[in-house]
Amino acid sequence: MKYSPRYAELPYSEDSAPLFEAIRQEPWAIFLDSGWPVNQSGRFDILAADPFMTFSCWGSETTIRKRHEAFSSLENPFILLQSELRRYTRNPSSIFPELPLTGGAMGYFGYDLGRRIEQLPTLALDMEGMPEMAIGLYDWVIVVDHRQQRSLLVGQGYDYRTWERWEALQSHLSQCHDSAPSQTTFRLWEPIESNLKQKDYQQAFTSIQHYIREGDCYQVNLAQRFEALAQGDPWALYRRLRLLNAAPFSAYFAIPEGAVLSTSPERFLRTNAGGVESHPIKGTRPRNPDPIADRKLALELQNSPKDRAENVMIVDLLRNDLGRVCLPGAIHVPRLCAIESFATVHHLVSTIRGRLTPGRDSIDLLQACFPGGSVTGAPKVRAMEIIEELEPHRRGVYCGSLGYIGFDGNMDTNIAIRTLVYSQSYLRFWAGGGIVADSVEEVEYQETLDKAAAILQALSEYTAPVSNRVP
Repeated sequence: MKYSPRYAELPYSEDSAPLFEAIRQEPWAIFLDSGWPVNQSGRFDILAADPFMTFSCWGSETTIRKRHEAFSSLENPFILLQSELRRYTRNPSSIFPELPLTGGAMGYFGYDLGRRIEQLPTLALDMEGMPEMAIGLYDWVIVVDHRQQRSLLVGQGYDYRTWERWEALQSHLSQCHDSAPSQTTFRLWEPIESNLKQKDYQQAFTSIQHYIREGDCYQVNLAQRFEALAQGDPWALYRRLRLLNAAPFSAYFAIPEGAVLSTSPERFLRTNAGGVESHPIKGTRPRNPDPIADRKLALELQNSPKDRAENVMIVDLLRNDLGRVCLPGAIHVPRLCAIESFATVHHLVSTIRGRLTPGRDSIDLLQACFPGGSVTGAPKVRAMEIIEELEPHRRGVYCGSLGYIGFDGNMDTNIAIRTLVYSQSYLRFWAGGGIVADSVEEVEYQETLDKAAAILQALSEYTAPVSNRVP
């Protein structure tokens, strides 16, 4: 396809939230949020809305909607998306080669999309009411470069509507920083409940230990799901959450079925000009307000044989997954078990790099590695079978991936942890951790609460008084 890209300079601001306010009521609005300025390890924020094509996957069927038509397919949704992306020019980012994205696919791939790759049992309840994949093709995007203090509106021209609204969109976005933030509200109408009480968690933990002793697996990621009846505008909650728990791979994404609010610290897969990178997280300690105690916790994590072994297991799993689509000998680990500190926790983070085999692309890579090994366990398929057996509910978006795949073939995606989903009048979020042979049940259970701490803190501000709760 031919394209005729354009760009427009927009006023720069350290806070990209007002820019998103200006477009968030449009269909399929998405905000890939670096967490700036609270988190200054990121650089780019990416915002977009009104895609000219959408892909929604429910079970074995994917619905594809264009401007004036819609149809369904039973084909593998990864292949459907790959086939469509290949119709577009491969180098539209040449107008601004330093930008991470100037148009392409954005949205999420839910954890349960793994069922289209592997044969898994059907035991856990699906209560989320969200598609297993929700991806839009976006002809225009806003990119905020915090390092260069620059904001750009970039359009490709694949969609006829882009140029029809270009001047009005540019004018609207140029004035949005003068607007007051929306005064919408969000409210929880009942106490937050977990689907795994500590007794239930203990039983699941015991089952995993049995499977490990029997040689079924080496590690299983076990998560509990928190839920509460809620009402209001989830964007109001996200604005607060991104201040309390700023993270480099955060996102807000609204589709007709609900909204996804992610403050993820974990990169899943990044590709750039054929180079591949993954940053798996395994190993956690809570932060402490006392700097000396906080440093002690970080050093304890850094030197923990158990946590390092847990991380190395996932590094090996990911190296194996990458080996399916990367050049032999190109996969290496330049950083193993490094400490990274976030708002409420310290993590052990490794870096794995490789190079795609000629003829392979970002979607081949995504499918080869999906879902991420850091949120399943090892070996992956057996761990996923055990997760399906022991967790009462499907994970949905949680432990899937949000991010982008550009028309130029480059990709950057997160692991959807520290992620909330608001759908069907319920707010849900999850917290989990890897169980290995020498795990201690009480410690692992507390780790899930440590990971949920920032979200629970934010939600405490949105809980209705007892006298106002629904009966």
